[in-house]
Amino acid sequence: FRRLIELAHAEVHSVNEDNWLNTLRAVLEQRQIGKLLVAENTPHGEAVLKDFPRHGIDCATYDLAIEAWKTEMFQETPASLTAARAAIAETGTLILWPDADEPRLMSLVPPVHIVLLDAANIYNTLYEAMQQEGWKDGLPTNSLLISGPSKTADIQQTLAYGAHGPKELVVLMIEENV
Repeated sequence: FRRLIELAHAEVHSVNEDNWLNTLRAVLEQRQIGKLLVAENTPHGEAVLKDFPRHGIDCATYDLAIEAWKTEMFQETPASLTAARAAIAETGTLILWPDADEPRLMSLVPPVHIVLLDAANIYNTLYEAMQQEGWKDGLPTNSLLISGPSKTADIQQTLAYGAHGPKELVVLMIEENV
């Protein structure tokens, strides 16, 4: 998984349950980002909201309809944090299941998208992920398969990153022995 998603220009950090917040702060500091969009009704969002303000990092939450803060979302939100449901090793792909707490725009709009992934939820193939995660029992309105930052190519096959979404994808991969 790691090799393939890094080949697609994603940045991956091995973390554990005890140090992922420190690594997230370091990622933001390296990019001189002082504001992060998080989902307040998630364990990772609550951890950030509890810790980051005392470190001088402004935390925004997606708690209004997009129409009420569209300008701020599109122009003043440099980074977001979401969680991956799982990942696919065969293709280096993250699986996100947007919902009311972590709407799809959180992973599509900010220039830097940071994803928290539990390495225990990396499957060999999409089929294996579908079987093990019980997709037959219900799917979300949207599921996102992300294999790197946003990219597009013109007719001359010149590849450009961040044209229609995040310019950067950072994965914080939670592993037990890190």
